[in-house]
Amino acid sequence: MEYKQILNKIKPELEKVMLFLSKEVDKIRTGRASASLVEDITVDCFGQKFPLKQLAAISTPEPKQIVVQPWDHSYIEPIEKGLANSGIGINPIVDKDIIRLTLPPMSEDYRKGLLRMLSEKQEEARKTVRYWRSEAWEEVQERAKAGEIREDDKFRAKDELQKLVDEYGKKIDEVGEKKKKEIMG
Repeated sequence: MEYKQILNKIKPELEKVMLFLSKEVDKIRTGRASASLVEDITVDCFGQKFPLKQLAAISTPEPKQIVVQPWDHSYIEPIEKGLANSGIGINPIVDKDIIRLTLPPMSEDYRKGLLRMLSEKQEEARKTVRYWRSEAWEEVQERAKAGEIREDDKFRAKDELQKLVDEYGKKIDEVGEKKKKEIMG
């Protein structure tokens, strides 16, 4: 077995880490309204739990406002409760057949809290990348002991593995920097 196969095996896992991080970072509120802030909020409707996006149309008609338009009038009360209990810090206002969410201005303390949360999410992603690095390196070492990978290829694998980890570390930093600008924006 060639060491490149081992490295290729972890690449999809590293891509999953980036996809997960991007989705998590999208949920962090910035000064600008975004459907991604609320679309995955769980709503208890008729004894079942649904993500909000399955019960309503979500739009952002203004930079500081999210409008939720339920598919059915009977969804309004459960959606309002779901939004109120979600912890996003925005009070829903029912206006006939729609629910409005107006984003308040962000205080300095709130921004610092968001930056801390962003930093934690980035660190979780880095930990997962390190986990996959150690899994791949372990497999390379085992295959080298078994004589399936030559000694010089083992060291080449270590270098390429580190390049891969550095590449994903840079991607994690880029996602964080972009969000940091939005939060401070």
